[in-house]
Amino acid sequence: MNLDNFADILLQQMPDALVVSDEAGIIQLWNNGAQRIFGFTASEAIGQPLDIIIPENLRARHGNGCRETMRTGITKYAAGELLAVPALCKDGKRISIQFSILPLADPDGKWIGVAAIMRDVTAEFAKRRELEKSVSEYRRMARANKA
Repeated sequence: MNLDNFADILLQQMPDALVVSDEAGIIQLWNNGAQRIFGFTASEAIGQPLDIIIPENLRARHGNGCRETMRTGITKYAAGELLAVPALCKDGKRISIQFSILPLADPDGKWIGVAAIMRDVTAEFAKRRELEKSVSEYRRMARANKA
């Protein structure tokens, strides 16, 4: 098996989204996992700003953070750190995603883009919120019974 073919197969068949954007936040790579999670095909996403998957109320903050990171080469997120944020699907539905980022640098060390591996955790977050709600209700009832 040709290793290049293996890498292409892995890239397209991995269940998680792999999205690569350039220093301007323009999508350069969009795998099948990204299509499954967000609903955009590669041809719809590539060449578009990351804003297509960022909820409107978070776009300015995300854009400012990305520009500063590209300018300085410094991020507040450690390599491999798992981040959680809301995201937007093609149909307008908001989902919860967890992701890690990998800075992409040129030979001189200047950041030229970012790769992100993302997973839809909407169902898991909903279960967690329900469990937290149940625990809070149980604690409230326990305090009321002590009184």
